[in-house]
Amino acid sequence: MNSKKEVIRCYGFLEPKIMQDEKEYCQSVSLEHRKKYAQFFTPYPIADFMAQWILGNTDCKTILDPAFGLGVFARAIFDNTDRNINITGLEIDSLILSQARKLNHHLNVNLYHQDYISQDWQENYDGIICNPPYFKFHDYDNKTNLKEIKQKLGITLTGFTNLYTLFLLKSIYQLNPNGRIAYIVPSEFLNSDYGKKIKDYLIKDGKLRYVIILDFAENIFTDAITTSSILLFAHDKKSQDLEFISVKSLTELNNLQTELNKYPQSLTGGNKLNYSQINPKLKWRLYYQPQQSLNFKNLVPFSAYGKVVRGIATGANDYFTFNLEKQKHYKIPDCYLLPCIPKANYINSPFFNLATFEELKEKNKKVLLLNVTDLQNENVKKYIQLGEENQIHKKHLTSHRKPWYAIEKRPPSPIWVSVFNRNGLRFIKNEAKIRNLTTFHCIYLNLLSANREDLLFAYLLTDVSKKIFQDNRREYGQGLEKFEPNDLNSSLVVNLDCITVQEEIKIIDLFQRYRKNIFSNHTQSEFLKEINEIFSRIITK
Repeated sequence: MNSKKEVIRCYGFLEPKIMQDEKEYCQSVSLEHRKKYAQFFTPYPIADFMAQWILGNTDCKTILDPAFGLGVFARAIFDNTDRNINITGLEIDSLILSQARKLNHHLNVNLYHQDYISQDWQENYDGIICNPPYFKFHDYDNKTNLKEIKQKLGITLTGFTNLYTLFLLKSIYQLNPNGRIAYIVPSEFLNSDYGKKIKDYLIKDGKLRYVIILDFAENIFTDAITTSSILLFAHDKKSQDLEFISVKSLTELNNLQTELNKYPQSLTGGNKLNYSQINPKLKWRLYYQPQQSLNFKNLVPFSAYGKVVRGIATGANDYFTFNLEKQKHYKIPDCYLLPCIPKANYINSPFFNLATFEELKEKNKKVLLLNVTDLQNENVKKYIQLGEENQIHKKHLTSHRKPWYAIEKRPPSPIWVSVFNRNGLRFIKNEAKIRNLTTFHCIYLNLLSANREDLLFAYLLTDVSKKIFQDNRREYGQGLEKFEPNDLNSSLVVNLDCITVQEEIKIIDLFQRYRKNIFSNHTQSEFLKEINEIFSRIITK
């Protein structure tokens, strides 16, 4: 990386045909390269919306784009004003920077080949506009950047913090009085554990004015699965409130623009809260989406009955998982392999038994997990050596294990729950008593609840339970949802102690009839429907 600033001062500015420019760039550059630098281009209408917020500061003279890309924000800025504004653009990727230089020939656009987080903390701007890179903690220099944030802002952030939030925090630090910020970021941190300290900082800082959730039917970023939000900041004293609003289309976003011109007036359909009313420890979804659990009674946290933990993470599934053909090829003895489920699509029933496992095994599915307890076998030793030749031991997870080929000691759990879903959570009763990889989370019941496993599982199968779980979901766009273990542990479920003896007997009878006929291909919807109706009566206000 070249940290030396190279100032571009050219004459004339290309008219915004940004979509064509981006299309040509994507055709000429590999997807691997674009993913390496997290290059997901902002649609021009959204860039235009964000630019107008920045220009709402009539004294704006200097604007920073910390992740310049091909310059969509610069184009939107100059499309909306003829003011004498200087734009500073930073870009870490020299390839896209060279293309940006060809496309942005404006006297007032200065482009630098520079890593935003590590330099120029002393610079301040009247406006900052950005679509920052989306990198998870293991994809960038996590420790160095977190140290930089701690030294400058006094915040100690978790190692799981995503890079885009570090961009955001630095930009807040660099904003001039009366200045404005517009960021488009994944909504993930609003509802994640690592986002708690970031939200706490935003509340104490007091400049965040609007959280706009882009709840579009289609994903707005090509090649990226994420639900996005626009965060608008103002370094003024016009408001002590934060307003949340969801928009479902570009038309709604355009209508919202008209209302934002009347800032600090409240938005139509928004939820405006004083900072003192906002809790950084809670998922902020509750401020912009209806909470299903509020419509029900007799609920307790799931953690009252047990604990949800993630499945076994190997760090290299292709290496650690075997089918019969692979086992035969490498001559790995049975005693070094454990039965496991590595993929969610291997299971299409709420009940998974040994017979189903054996079917998968005979179909040559990879349902065996390498479990090296010793190196007495020569074939196992050779396979370990092969892994080292292929650098498996240097991957992120394996490099932190001693020895690197040792899998996590995680016993089989009685219930699995899907991590990702599009049609509601999937709960699987693990009757085969085998292990699972991270495609499912493990549910371990506590001692007081183990004897009520069937009753709890019957509830988990119902539509009403899945409806309440939705309060804690994480959205990744295009209908894809995710639940982390703590999302489920803190979710509300029926209080089993509120179920009468007669109701429990009825539920268990229906559940057993449902289970008995699952593998007979009989229609079981009536049994599940009755179970759902019973639980609905118990928890409906």
